[in-house]
Amino acid sequence: MAECGRVDSSTSRHTMDKSITLPPDEIFRNLENAKRFAIDIGGSLTKLAYYSTVQHKVAKVRSFDHTAKAASDKLYEISVQEEVTARLHFIKFENAYIETCLDFIKDHLVNTETKVIKATGGGAHKFKELIEKKLGLKVDKEDEMTCLIKGCNFVLRNIPHEAFVYAKHADSEFRFQTTHPDIFPYLLVNIGSGVSIVKVESEDKFERIGGSSIGGGTFWGLGALLTKTKRFDELLQLASKGQHTSVDMLVKDIYGGSYGSLGLTGDLIASSFGKSATAEKEFSKEDMAKSLLHMISNDIGQLACLYAKLHNLSRVYFGGFFIRGHPVTMHTITYSINFFTKGEVQALFLRHEGYLGAIGAFLKGAEEDNPNQYSWGENYAGSSGLMSVSPDMNPMQRARSGTFDMLEMDRLERQLVNLPLLQDPSSYIPDTVDLTEDALAREYWLYCFEEALDGVVKRAVASQPDMPEAAERAEKFRQKYRHKLQTLRHQPFAYGSLTVRSLLDTREHCLNEFNFPDPYSKIKQRENDVALRYYQKAVKSLEKLSWEERQFALVRGVLAVELKHFYLCALFFVDNSGVDIILGVMPFVRELLSRGTEVVLASNSGPALNDVTNGELQILTEKIAAMDSVIQAGLKEDRLTLVQSGSSSPCLDLSRLDKVLATVVRERKTDLVIIEGMGRAIHTNYYAMLSCESLKMAVIKNSWLADRLGGKLFSVVFKYEVPAGRPSLDSTALTPS
Repeated sequence: MAECGRVDSSTSRHTMDKSITLPPDEIFRNLENAKRFAIDIGGSLTKLAYYSTVQHKVAKVRSFDHTAKAASDKLYEISVQEEVTARLHFIKFENAYIETCLDFIKDHLVNTETKVIKATGGGAHKFKELIEKKLGLKVDKEDEMTCLIKGCNFVLRNIPHEAFVYAKHADSEFRFQTTHPDIFPYLLVNIGSGVSIVKVESEDKFERIGGSSIGGGTFWGLGALLTKTKRFDELLQLASKGQHTSVDMLVKDIYGGSYGSLGLTGDLIASSFGKSATAEKEFSKEDMAKSLLHMISNDIGQLACLYAKLHNLSRVYFGGFFIRGHPVTMHTITYSINFFTKGEVQALFLRHEGYLGAIGAFLKGAEEDNPNQYSWGENYAGSSGLMSVSPDMNPMQRARSGTFDMLEMDRLERQLVNLPLLQDPSSYIPDTVDLTEDALAREYWLYCFEEALDGVVKRAVASQPDMPEAAERAEKFRQKYRHKLQTLRHQPFAYGSLTVRSLLDTREHCLNEFNFPDPYSKIKQRENDVALRYYQKAVKSLEKLSWEERQFALVRGVLAVELKHFYLCALFFVDNSGVDIILGVMPFVRELLSRGTEVVLASNSGPALNDVTNGELQILTEKIAAMDSVIQAGLKEDRLTLVQSGSSSPCLDLSRLDKVLATVVRERKTDLVIIEGMGRAIHTNYYAMLSCESLKMAVIKNSWLADRLGGKLFSVVFKYEVPAGRPSLDSTALTPS
């Protein structure tokens, strides 16, 4: 969130530049490569969307031609290449800045291919002439509700922790929900000036099934009459400090207590503003605002519940300017829904609710490119994140006026889907510990990542010794990632559930932002070179052992039990380069192949820490096959398959895997899943339930985590599980290494 001083709409862009904490080019990023625009203008906020192409560095590996005279003694060469990817940018700002922002955009547009800007929202007509004059683009207005639904579908499909339940008095005010793989059907309650209730059944099928004239405009209008307060945010601030019981007549005010036969508690509101008819006193602005807020929220909540029940819908999302992330409105709506449904339906809110119209308008303008055929991921390095707007709950929170919010979404190379072997995709939670809710764990891990920052910076610089500006870029990375950590310390909910995985991913995004695509590349190369020299010796040593001794030697005894079973196909999510993959995983793969089991090795699509990537694994497997007939036969007979996981993280989200991998898993009738490493098997997926047998293995390399799990540092975690209803064998959870 970038803060700036208020600028009159006639102010020049130069004045704007001086008043913004972040430079404008860090808000409207990559404008020189912008291709397509859309805009959503509401009563007070403008949301701008544009598509750009982003050029960044990627690390590539290529096998040396060792037949050539000048061939290197290294296993493969590493090169850093330029790659162009697609990115969506969304910026939200107050309407007071619109002319200034349009001037800045006009001065920085270079390569735009479009002559049209898609527009939606009530203000699109009001600012039509200004937009066309400033940008030289024809304004093409789109239906507001269609844009809203398209935007909602997009964020639910592409952002895992988009929806949340608001819990005012809980340790964590935001409780993020797992998005069901099938997002339809759902009910969207859009609370603007009035209320629209929309049933959404598919990407293009939705229906407004009801609504009300009593909405946000009613609260604002009546509130202004009652309190003489004209600003919506100020009215909510008054309400947050008020006591509605001073104005409302409660059940106990009429009956002296609860009305047991009707199930009504004494504290229930019997009549909104009921006391004002008989009381001979002045009521405070705060109390009247609070009473009004409860009255409007209860009316909307009851209406939403009735429509949800009528249409048998359990997912109800709330949006519109009345919500806009305000804790006080989210709390009153949540209370109303809980009361009227007796807890059977939860009020769900969206992290990026304010962007839905702009996203939808953009998608309407980009239909020829079919953006929905791709998967998209939030770029944490360029996104503001969700902010609490309650000053009481977050002392660091800046005033809402004079702020810019940013959201960036990167188009992923591969379409991501669920692992077909998840027992219940709708209840799958990748992460073992939610740091948003666990304050002690949160403090520990934030401290760990801050302490590790110097080492990451040094490694990044060392990975690019021939680039003199690397130190300067690494320092910018340090500043940006440290700022992200500071933000997450005060607003742990900024990017959804805070987890070790999200901290790692944020770090990777920031490294990529400053063109450090693979800081571990040379370390991995050296370790792979060394480990490969010992491969044949390790295999020969294993072959000399008896069958039973060999099983124990493969994984220190922990695999002896399950290897007595025969499997059709084993899916193996691999971890580190070097000794781990070459001397640990590959001999085990060899054993499975020799037993007639097909093996699918799933490795990262992109680099993360010292994890082996698919490109590196292809070369390593080729070299091993040249010295091992079992591996060679597995490749030749298509019984050993190497597939990208679709991930560029040290952790693993089984709900966002490469579609090709999911297809292979289904076609090969996979009946064993092996997940290796602390990031993939401990920080994530420790509690994941699969529909086939699974094995999770890791060495605990963190003393705090070992203590949390009831073991010691460098203990081996082995978790062997079978689906419910099938006979299980004993397994050891934690053993000394």
